[in-house]
Amino acid sequence: MTDDAAGESERSDEDSRHSAYYEQIRSLAADARAERRRFEAPSDATAEERALSYVREGVAPVTGIYVEGHTGGEHTRFSQTELDLLHRALNDWLSLYARCYGVAVDPDATVRTAAEILLQTHDARAVARLLTDAPPRR
Repeated sequence: MTDDAAGESERSDEDSRHSAYYEQIRSLAADARAERRRFEAPSDATAEERALSYVREGVAPVTGIYVEGHTGGEHTRFSQTELDLLHRALNDWLSLYARCYGVAVDPDATVRTAAEILLQTHDARAVARLLTDAPPRR
């Protein structure tokens, strides 16, 4: 077997272990990375709405996938690739949220922690606030 064939075989083995959420996770991670690259600080007048859009479009869906996968009918076993993508996506979305408030942060929150906060508060915005400390308290 050639090295290319061996690598292809390993990738297909990993792909076969992905959950049914894989494409959603990949999409959320790609969207977050693209948004992070093109981010421009919003005006004060639009900062709040933009921050909330990052919660709705990113933090909530990322955390929701994890919660649904672990509390839905059948326990989902996420692949390591999926967990890595969820982690990266969550932190990209959190960073974008905080930047709307002028807070430069590179969070390293786990999806599990975000999910625990969501289950306790039932509020995705509270997840973002608690994990970024944004907006700054006055």
